[in-house]
Amino acid sequence: MTNQIRAATNRWAARFVGSGHRDRGDVPGWVLITVMTAGLVTALWIVADDQLRSIFTDALGRVNGP
Repeated sequence: MTNQIRAATNRWAARFVGSGHRDRGDVPGWVLITVMTAGLVTALWIVADDQLRSIFTDALGRVNGP
C-alpha cells in the first residue's frame, strides 16, 4: 500500500511540478488586445480627425494667461 501511495504521489508531482516549464503565459492574448486597441484608436482618429482638431484648437484658444 505504501508503494502505491508513493507512486501516486510521484505521478501527481510530475504532472503539476513539470507543467511549469511549458507555461509561457498568454502572449497571443495581450498581442491581440494591443493590436485591437491600436486599430480602434486609428479608426476613431480617421473618422473624428476634424472634430478632434477643432476641439483642441478651441480649448487652446480659450486658455488665458502667461
